[in-house]
Amino acid sequence: MCGIAGIIHKGHRANVGAEMTSMLQALKHRGPDSTGYAVYGDPVEGAYVMRLKIAEAEDMELGRSIHDRLEERIEAVDAILASHGAEVNVKERVRPYALRYVLNHDGDTGDMAEHIEETEGVEILSLGNGLELIKDLGDAGSVAEAYGLGDFEGTHGIGHTRMATESDVDIKSAHPYWAFPYNDVSVVHNGQITNYWIMRREMERKGHRFMSDCDSELLAVYTAHHLANGVPLEESLRRSIDEIDGVFTYLVCTRDQLGMAKDTMAAKPLVLYESDDLIAMASEEVAIRTIFPEEIDTHDPYDEEVRVWQA
Repeated sequence: MCGIAGIIHKGHRANVGAEMTSMLQALKHRGPDSTGYAVYGDPVEGAYVMRLKIAEAEDMELGRSIHDRLEERIEAVDAILASHGAEVNVKERVRPYALRYVLNHDGDTGDMAEHIEETEGVEILSLGNGLELIKDLGDAGSVAEAYGLGDFEGTHGIGHTRMATESDVDIKSAHPYWAFPYNDVSVVHNGQITNYWIMRREMERKGHRFMSDCDSELLAVYTAHHLANGVPLEESLRRSIDEIDGVFTYLVCTRDQLGMAKDTMAAKPLVLYESDDLIAMASEEVAIRTIFPEEIDTHDPYDEEVRVWQA
């Protein structure tokens, strides 16, 4: 059992970091092991935000030697960025094992990302014009405090609280997932995909790379593949209902859109609130109500329902 949530503001910015934290904290009972955010700020053409981890949180218990290795990994990342002509404007070490870069780059970002991930222990969590993907162990309150998400201004975002059932409790297995190496595509998912390996091999034959064995990453890669080939987000979501087997509800974000899809059985819950300028959704209504002081009306999307909203 996991919890998912999403929010999108139409035509204006808001403190989506605080809003997502309130909703995800209310879903803590659905997934206490890790929490993740994919939040979208103002995109800037030619400028990229890169979030990466250079170790797992548990590696910090290995003693003094791990700290020397982390410094070596950071030096390697900096050298690779320079070799690809990237100009680093901001470099923040948010946690001992987590970094945030803001950089300018006019070359092949996919090639640069692959080169960076050749460095032992380094994994890019997100690379995009608007997307910032943050995930770590613990509940939403602790993750938001550690990463300074309480005042993140943006237009939309999605998040996930995870209860580990089939994989380890670590950052690599936490959600959301970014579709490597496509800019600004992220996914959160509650459910289980039963034809995961069939669909994964199909995506791999088409040249896509997977960073984990989590079925949620498949949804991110599947969506990014369609978008890269000119398929609109809404059509990609509709195709997924026919082509992907299992029980699932998932949310997907792009640079300026948020979409949702439920499978044919609609077994995984989602509650939706809509107004003229704001849409919020979560696995449970209690999460949505944390950001509204007044009484609101919500509804449950139907089976096979697909929706897309524009920021």
